Amino acid sequence: MKLVTIDEMKMIEEEANSKGVTYAMMMERAGLGISKVIFRYFEPLFGKCVTAIVGSGNNGSDALIALSDLIESGCEVRAYLVQARKKDELLENLLGKGVEIKLASEDKEKTVLQEWLKTSDILIDGMLGTGFKTPLRAEYSEIMNFIKNFAGNYKVIAVDCPSGIDCDNGEVSDECVMADITVCLQAVKVGLLSFPAYQFVGILEVVDLELPIDLESEKLIKREVASAENVRKLLPKRPLQAHKGTFGTALIIAGSINYTGAAHLAGQAAYRVGTGLVKMAIPGPIYAALAGQFPEATWLLLPHEMGVIKSDSAKIVQQNLDHVTAILMGPGWGIEDTTKEFLEKMITGKMQSERNKVGIGFVMMDAEEDQSVSSILPPIVIDADGLKLLVKIKNWEKCLPQNTVLTPHPGEMSILTDLPIQEIQNKRLDTVQKYAKLWGQIVVLKGALTVVASPDGRLCVIPVANPALARAGTGDVLAGIITGMIAQGIESYDAAVAGVWIHAQAGIDASEKVGHPAAVMATDVLNAISHVLARLG
Repeated sequence: MKLVTIDEMKMIEEEANSKGVTYAMMMERAGLGISKVIFRYFEPLFGKCVTAIVGSGNNGSDALIALSDLIESGCEVRAYLVQARKKDELLENLLGKGVEIKLASEDKEKTVLQEWLKTSDILIDGMLGTGFKTPLRAEYSEIMNFIKNFAGNYKVIAVDCPSGIDCDNGEVSDECVMADITVCLQAVKVGLLSFPAYQFVGILEVVDLELPIDLESEKLIKREVASAENVRKLLPKRPLQAHKGTFGTALIIAGSINYTGAAHLAGQAAYRVGTGLVKMAIPGPIYAALAGQFPEATWLLLPHEMGVIKSDSAKIVQQNLDHVTAILMGPGWGIEDTTKEFLEKMITGKMQSERNKVGIGFVMMDAEEDQSVSSILPPIVIDADGLKLLVKIKNWEKCLPQNTVLTPHPGEMSILTDLPIQEIQNKRLDTVQKYAKLWGQIVVLKGALTVVASPDGRLCVIPVANPALARAGTGDVLAGIITGMIAQGIESYDAAVAGVWIHAQAGIDASEKVGHPAAVMATDVLNAISHVLARLG
């Protein structure tokens, strides 16, 4: 699904109109699409009452077309006009079918509106469209306030956007009516995936207006919204003759004496998402705590300094990159200088020697050193403490391998950019796109409505805001998922998009299973990954 500004959508419509899909055709398809969404969610419709609150613009016309189609399903439909409309064919068609239509100026006391709201099952919000800018005109403000404060049992279906939202910046008027479902036409508007607007959107549905597939104005837009359909296409096939090597090896370099759980969660997540083999590179002292809980992993024990990864661990890791197809660095590291030096050696390739002697099943911490090493890293993901240490490395952005995935939350993004957190949050899309290009890497800006950006201009928003994921350890699960996807051969940007979407859906599943988002633990999210994959097929 494309994510567009208002002007971009206008250009798409203009080009489509010039290529034979007229505005009238688009309007007809929009209205029929809205009625199909209503039918899908509220079947059977026979006997249900649908009221449309109709403005003077195109959204109102879309709503009238939807009513005309819904009446064929046995609905009782009614149209309440905020402003007078010309006696167009849409109104005449409804009048010919015996539909009751009321003009707001003829209902000064709102008695008709009150009665209609009281008896409605579904309310179509066709008042204001994507071109809305504050302030509201008085006639709209009065009706929207009345609806907002009316305690009805109906579900609200917004046409393209809830009335009263600025679809470019996400600002919301005080009178905005909260939707249960927002039916976007052809593409999602950027303001809807911003706060505070997102709180009013409800479920997002998109109606395909069947525009020509060769529209240049649409091809130029690299912003998208993640969906189950596009994530499903990104998942690797799992042939019957596959072996563990088919699905790659993820090397998880994680953990410290204070943060053993981070390593465990990240490694488990990489396995859960389908990686063939997970190798855990951890400081030696935490091996005993983890090995019994994680029998599926293989182990690479690293030299440590007071329980954190020591700088000379880099040469051991470099020695053991055979068959590794993705690396995760950072979860649970701590921010000691010796670990920073380890990270610097890893990304710059400055190694003095490699190991020659190994133990059985894992590398011994006292293995011998005997020859110089120079190796190329597979794709890497840097998360958590790895990001905090990254900024201490001179010219770090120039040292990273191409297609590195950085996964900061807003606080970590502030450390990386030296920008205030509030500025980052106010301009999430612009910020992540700017720095992905500046650093030449893939950036995942976590949080409500996580954004993934690539240096080539691609950007994807995951349309989930879930407080269940505001919990320690869930970020480690996400980092493991993304690493596991890359390990299986998925391109890094696609892996980040698919990984964030799967993680977000797992958070929703976990919340539903335990009964409340406040009770969700990171392990609940981890265990829900399999259910998300099952739905994707």
